Amino acid sequence: MKALILAAGKGTRVMPLTQHCPKPMLRILDTPVLELLIAQLRQHGVTQIMINTAHHAEVIEQHFGDGRRFGVEIAYSFEGHTEDGQLVGEPIGSAGALRRIQAHSGFFDDTFLVVCGDAIVDLDITALVAAHHQQGALATLALQTVPADMVSHYGVVVLDDDGRVTQFQEKPAPCDALSNLVNTGIYVFEPAVLTHIPADLPCDLGTHVFPLLAQRGEALYGVSLPMTWLDIGRREDYHRVCQQALRGEVPGMTIPGRKVAPGVYVGLNVRINLRRCHVTGPVVIAGSATVEDGATLIGPTYIGPGAVVERGAWVERSVVQAHARVGSHANLVDV
Repeated sequence: MKALILAAGKGTRVMPLTQHCPKPMLRILDTPVLELLIAQLRQHGVTQIMINTAHHAEVIEQHFGDGRRFGVEIAYSFEGHTEDGQLVGEPIGSAGALRRIQAHSGFFDDTFLVVCGDAIVDLDITALVAAHHQQGALATLALQTVPADMVSHYGVVVLDDDGRVTQFQEKPAPCDALSNLVNTGIYVFEPAVLTHIPADLPCDLGTHVFPLLAQRGEALYGVSLPMTWLDIGRREDYHRVCQQALRGEVPGMTIPGRKVAPGVYVGLNVRINLRRCHVTGPVVIAGSATVEDGATLIGPTYIGPGAVVERGAWVERSVVQAHARVGSHANLVDV
């Protein structure tokens, strides 16, 4: 089966983390979110993957290459131009990405998946595709129920009694929301959906194509299946997912490193004297990091590769990025 992973956005809501890195390449315990997503797709027989890129496209392409070491085939659709030897991203929207790839090669020749690259997903994709075929759908959206006070962060979807999509609300206020079913950015499409994408304009699936399909009475369905869906769309979301990973609550992730004390894991070449620091797990200290005597680490906390935590620093429920330095007597809590 084929899939498109959407990875062209700038990730403005998680700046400055995405200043030099596309959002799908943000790391959870030093594993890029996009790598976790590709592993999930491979488990369900998705072996041919297109990734659309724009913002820091080279970071994605250099990491994944042609996909062979990840057990899949990968190619890229860069959206932008080259200026003075540098790639300059110019995203054309999620629907525009589909249109460009299809115009280039006719890649989408059977039922296919489209997945947003900025979430960790544990979903029975095989069951989702089966539901899509059973309904005779042109397009199927995987939906998730969220608490009522969270609907303002997502696109809300309204279904009729048969599961057909009748209405969309983009990030409504909780008092205005007609549903607490939200769009997860996981879709199953038939190639015919491409005929509904306007030509030669930046175009988004959620903003332009799905409302158009609903208005025309096309076979657009929503399916809510048991799933884990961990979105990293905002900085607070990214922090929360890192905390969950440190607690062992993220499907498909294992705590990296060697266990040296209850709840404390260290990578290679880490310098720390546990007798001279105060460390309360869960804490992961990645390779070549330094934790000086007198520092305090209280979990869930992650110290990135090559990072330095100086004497007297206090780090609690925080994520310290690779090669960062936490100064002496600094106090980081929920950072």
